[in-house]
Amino acid sequence: MTAKIILNPYSNRWNAQKRWPQAEAALRAAGVDFELAVSEGPGHIGRLAQQAVKDGFSPVIAAGGDGTIGEVVNAIAHITPEGQPLPPIGIIPLGTANDLAYALKIPFDLTEAVKVIAAGNIRRIDLGKANDIYFANNSALGLEPYVTVIQNKITWIKGIARYLVAAVLAIMDRPTWSAHLEWDGGSYDGPVSLIYIGNGGRSGGVFFMGPHADPFDGKLTIVYGYRATRRGMFALLPKTMKPDVGSYVESEGMHEFPVSWLKVHLDNPSPAHTDGELFSTASTDLEYRIFPGCIQMILP
Repeated sequence: MTAKIILNPYSNRWNAQKRWPQAEAALRAAGVDFELAVSEGPGHIGRLAQQAVKDGFSPVIAAGGDGTIGEVVNAIAHITPEGQPLPPIGIIPLGTANDLAYALKIPFDLTEAVKVIAAGNIRRIDLGKANDIYFANNSALGLEPYVTVIQNKITWIKGIARYLVAAVLAIMDRPTWSAHLEWDGGSYDGPVSLIYIGNGGRSGGVFFMGPHADPFDGKLTIVYGYRATRRGMFALLPKTMKPDVGSYVESEGMHEFPVSWLKVHLDNPSPAHTDGELFSTASTDLEYRIFPGCIQMILP
């Protein structure tokens, strides 16, 4: 069957467009039969993905970063009966962070990534949902999307360094929220600095916000915690870059565990994102669900 490649040229600040000829050459060398569609602006990726499914293309390949993948997944999920597996999806990692590709062990080298697509090995990963938005990798409220708001305004720094600078600036602001959380098995009322909901565990290319999240386990991994001072937040920052032993989730006041659903109410609004893309700058109420094994993903 013919694949539909959906290219987001803006990914990684237009670097995806510059790298596309290399990806195209790799696709042709690997013998992948494909048609290309290029996003022309906000919302276009989703429309292209839905049309590709309706036209019978398979698989649909997201060529871009985590936001591109998230838009493709969200759009296709909205035209698929809830709880049923989505049509096959693949990834050409052309983004800044490529966090989902990292979690799924998809090579960042474009020639090797295309070989994965050519092989066509499909495995099912879990599908998350925040209110009416589906996501593949993660979602968050609190400090992490607050960082995203700041880094989106930074134009003088490129790549992963932009996330690090934005994190420092966010901590200097010391934002805090008061939350009521409910999940299958418990609840929490009190102050929070961050709330992370992960299918995958990495965010921003260097931050392991849900280090034990597993996109194959049928659960969402949630993390929440609070630090009252900038000093306390800065002490955690290097620990967020550790994927295992020494992670920030081992620190006092940090909590990480798997859930099937989560309800969040904040007394004061927070920005919120799914798959690294802000969908709100002032969220107070979100409900999260997981749909086990509903994304058919082409994987190594």
